Amino acid sequence: MRRIVDRSRVAELSTDHRRQVIYHVVQVTLYAIGMLLVLAVWSVNLRDLLIGAGVLGVVIGLAARETLGAVVAGFVLLFARPFTVGDWVVVADREGTVENVTIVNTRLRTLDGEEVIVPNDRVASQEVVNRSREGRLRETVEVGVDYETDVREAIEVAERAMFETDGILKTPAPQVIAERFGDSAVVLELQFWIADPSASRLYRARTNVVEAVKEAYADAGIDVPFPQRTLSPRDGATLAEDVRPRPTPDGGPGDDDR
Repeated sequence: MRRIVDRSRVAELSTDHRRQVIYHVVQVTLYAIGMLLVLAVWSVNLRDLLIGAGVLGVVIGLAARETLGAVVAGFVLLFARPFTVGDWVVVADREGTVENVTIVNTRLRTLDGEEVIVPNDRVASQEVVNRSREGRLRETVEVGVDYETDVREAIEVAERAMFETDGILKTPAPQVIAERFGDSAVVLELQFWIADPSASRLYRARTNVVEAVKEAYADAGIDVPFPQRTLSPRDGATLAEDVRPRPTPDGGPGDDDR
């Protein structure tokens, strides 16, 4: 059933994209035909017009090279399909959902609800990250466990908690790896996948994972420690002597002696 739904969604997005391409191609074609009809009504000599158009084209090309570049890039994007309407993308340092792709620009809706219009030549010249293309997305969350905790047990508890969490794919199965030794804890990386990626689904999944793992650790008696430091005196000194205020550079008493 899920595969059928996914295929239907892909087909729907593909149809929308084809509709956009056909719309813009027909739009340009009608403009060209309309221009030719107007010239025919005015009995304009096409030979002279082509000569003049060549000169005029050079002038316009120099004056509006950025706009023409955006138009050409727009057709490249429409046919190359690096993304379609509804995809969640990162482009030109902006992240959002594609709302429309014209022959001149691409309109995004950011996670904050802002509308961003990016010229197509800028889109075509920069790296584009499409988070919706594969139909699934992996996310990671870090959590620290006490150094006295059995790391293998902590990994197993977290993996069971994530496997039972709503909004998380069972295949690929969520997994946990020991990431590094932190200042106050052994840091574990929780890895999980979501289907049909969107910002809202990702945030819900992250929240569900954090809540599930926190509750599972509490039930298993696994501590998630606060940042902490261990103080020990130097050789031959007591702790009280070791932390005694030192004099200031001018020889006066320290701050604690005032």
